[in-house]
Amino acid sequence: MKAINVRMSVLLLIIAFVFSFSSPSSQATTEPVRKLIAAEGKGYLETVDGYPVLHLKGTPEEMGFQHGVLLKEAVRQNVGFLLKDGMEGGIEVGSVKIPRAMIASVLVGVFENKVPQRFVQEMRALAKGSQLPEWKIIAANLIPELMHCSGFALLRGATAEGKLYHGRVLDYGVDIKLQEHAVLIVQEPDGKVPFVNVSYAGFIGSVTGMNLEQISIGEMGGGGVGNWNGIPMTFLVRMVLADAKTLDEAIGIFKGNPRTCEYFYVIADAKTDSAVGMKAVPEKVEIIKPGEPGEKHELLPNPVKNTVLMSAGSRYKNLARLVAEGYSKFTQASAIRLMDAPVAMKSNLHNVLMIPADGIIYVANADKDGRPAWKQKYYRFDLHKLLSERPKAD
Repeated sequence: MKAINVRMSVLLLIIAFVFSFSSPSSQATTEPVRKLIAAEGKGYLETVDGYPVLHLKGTPEEMGFQHGVLLKEAVRQNVGFLLKDGMEGGIEVGSVKIPRAMIASVLVGVFENKVPQRFVQEMRALAKGSQLPEWKIIAANLIPELMHCSGFALLRGATAEGKLYHGRVLDYGVDIKLQEHAVLIVQEPDGKVPFVNVSYAGFIGSVTGMNLEQISIGEMGGGGVGNWNGIPMTFLVRMVLADAKTLDEAIGIFKGNPRTCEYFYVIADAKTDSAVGMKAVPEKVEIIKPGEPGEKHELLPNPVKNTVLMSAGSRYKNLARLVAEGYSKFTQASAIRLMDAPVAMKSNLHNVLMIPADGIIYVANADKDGRPAWKQKYYRFDLHKLLSERPKAD
């Protein structure tokens, strides 16, 4: 296994722009082909143009069990590869390599009593449904705390049609084969906001998602690996998706809960055409507003009106240039192309474009041979239809 890059690789773009909804490239806008694969309780598994979409509904225990049963083999394969009990090798964390055999015990021990109970219940039920030991499911869900990537959100004022778009580039690394178990999770927790989570079999947390209240969020890792006295990042993002109805509520979840490591986020609210970049470390949360000048933030030179750009090195320079050149002219297709190299890295695991006002989300994943997501097909999903229309069995 190649070393996983954990140094800061942050890209944050908040822009307002508009696209016509033709399609992200040469793809047709025909109705997608939906096929019901299996059902369990209130949940079910379908494919949309061949892409697996997992529907979960109910209590944490119900949703976890549905997940485990409906994706049993994918969960077992994914978790098994990630942990590789007894195998050689490990995951590099800064200058230290943690042996695979130690990963589970380290993570589970560190985060004991720090994960919100509702997520513990969901993971335990997932373990039961997939017939795996609880510690394996919990350990796999904590692995993102070892890895540290890129993203962008897009406001109305800088565009032609006047809709907010939120893009995100995930550069976790393609060598851990998560892309082979990619799944879109449409979740309806009891008493919470329905949401869509771009995820992988066996993972209940989130790094990229959008909810029915038009809140969207993407995460990017920074430094500080090992500062783990808080709620793991993926569960904080899940809390935003399930609990937040406004941008202020989303920000409040990070400010009001103990945090780990150093993370950067793009959070947007299409209802109010508002978005922020956010730097969150255990000690504080720093908010970056659209168009704030570089002198306020050392990582933000050359700001563009109605945007927030945050990155490093040549990727930032290329992103800033592309945004300036395309300002007010972005279409759906050209916005998606902002997520190509050189903005995306070689380890480009998934790219996502979210249009929260319309409930539309586009997703591309790296392929099984490790070729980056930006070179792959983008799948289009309509959250409103996914929630309201259940496919019929063949």
